[in-house]
Amino acid sequence: MRLVIARCQVDYVGRLTAHLPMAQRLLLIKADGSVSIHSDDRAFKPLNWMSPPCWLIEDPDIWTVQNKAGEKLIITLEEVMHDSKHELGPEPGLQKDGVEADLQKLLAEHVTTLGEGWTLVRREFPTAIGPVDLMCRDSSGVSVAVEIKRRGEIDGVEQLTRYLELLNRDPLLAPVQGVFAAQQIKPQARVLAEDRGIRCVVLDYDALRGIEPDEFRLF
Repeated sequence: MRLVIARCQVDYVGRLTAHLPMAQRLLLIKADGSVSIHSDDRAFKPLNWMSPPCWLIEDPDIWTVQNKAGEKLIITLEEVMHDSKHELGPEPGLQKDGVEADLQKLLAEHVTTLGEGWTLVRREFPTAIGPVDLMCRDSSGVSVAVEIKRRGEIDGVEQLTRYLELLNRDPLLAPVQGVFAAQQIKPQARVLAEDRGIRCVVLDYDALRGIEPDEFRLF
């Protein structure tokens, strides 16, 4: 991974245009080829990014990141304060607690719990920023990304939001809807999810295991 702290401006040119005026920012260039631009706020969410496959062309004062669709991030550098590379090594992956891992497996096996006519595309559907728990298609064939938690909190909604923003850039998948599924969903997380058009599902672990009738609650 390469870390660059620089005073820069960033222009996105593609299906729309976006501009970040000159300011000091962190640029992350990862081994998978992705480039993301971060500020000292917004928690972990980048200001803008380009997902692989893409390539970086470095000129003295201008970096151009381009993907195969012709979209570009044009980074104009005024001053570079830090530039370093670090080898992170193999990633062992996220180890989920037993209940959460079981919920994912059970919901994958009984995906019609989420809706009649639903089908599973894949568990741990890969993206450039991590795997989506389940990728499904609803009865109309629309792609749906499902994030599963034992306890649904705001950070889980933010995580699913990032996945959806990325997945909806893929014309083969878009439009991609979102489902936030958990045994418990905190009120603040529910409000945030619904504000972003994400459907919330409360899961009954025992029902999914077949101990009780296969019922669920939707809110």
